[in-house]
Amino acid sequence: MEPHLVALDVDGTIVTHAGELGERTREAIRAVADAGHEIVISTGRSVVATLPILRLLDLQHGFAVCSNGAVTIRLDPTAPDGYTIDETVTFDPRQALTLVMEHAPHILVAVEEVGVGFKVARPYPEGVLQGEQVVVPFEELVSRPTTRVTFHDPEGQSEDFLELVERIGLHGVSYAVGYTAWLDLAPEGVSKGSALELVRRKLGIEPSHTFAAGDQRNDLEMLRWAARGVAMGGAPPEVVAAADETTGSVDDDGLADALRPLC
Repeated sequence: MEPHLVALDVDGTIVTHAGELGERTREAIRAVADAGHEIVISTGRSVVATLPILRLLDLQHGFAVCSNGAVTIRLDPTAPDGYTIDETVTFDPRQALTLVMEHAPHILVAVEEVGVGFKVARPYPEGVLQGEQVVVPFEELVSRPTTRVTFHDPEGQSEDFLELVERIGLHGVSYAVGYTAWLDLAPEGVSKGSALELVRRKLGIEPSHTFAAGDQRNDLEMLRWAARGVAMGGAPPEVVAAADETTGSVDDDGLADALRPLC
């Protein structure tokens, strides 16, 4: 079989939302990698939060797409942190951040610092963000371009952010609403799909040899981009519609079943 680019979301696809990795899923990912395919972790997680997943799967070479496509790293075991930054795309967060905070001042906001952590207006609950958190004034949050802005409402639901985005409108950015009450802003036109296309070209893999699996709205562009897009069981209807097929849920190691033809 010709080498494929195999793009895999993390939360809800590789690991459960409790952070658990099924043994059958781990074995299937390793079998695909050992068969000569290019595993590319493609996640909304920051670089800092993605590294433990790479170590868990023993992935040391190739690429990983982080921050919903705004950051791409090249894995390099000889580098001090095991990777180098390959691509970043930034945007000016001032207008969008100001608009969201005017309409929902109670929510938490974090501005990404690649490879370090986040600047935050108020601290997030322990364990929610990985990496360093530095509390700064609002003006510092919007003082320079960033790869991503993340909003979180510990007491809310994802539907609350869907309603907020529809009500206020967001221009000049890309956005994705997460499984729980998360809203991620990224540079306009940037998505997992756009970043993966750049990786595909660098790897020299044919478009027909691309696979992607995901479970949430930030996976829509990735699933449409792939020649074979797989939605995890329990994914929202719009995610299922964007995919070519559906597999079992992450709790049932559905990814392992979807990867079987590549092993």
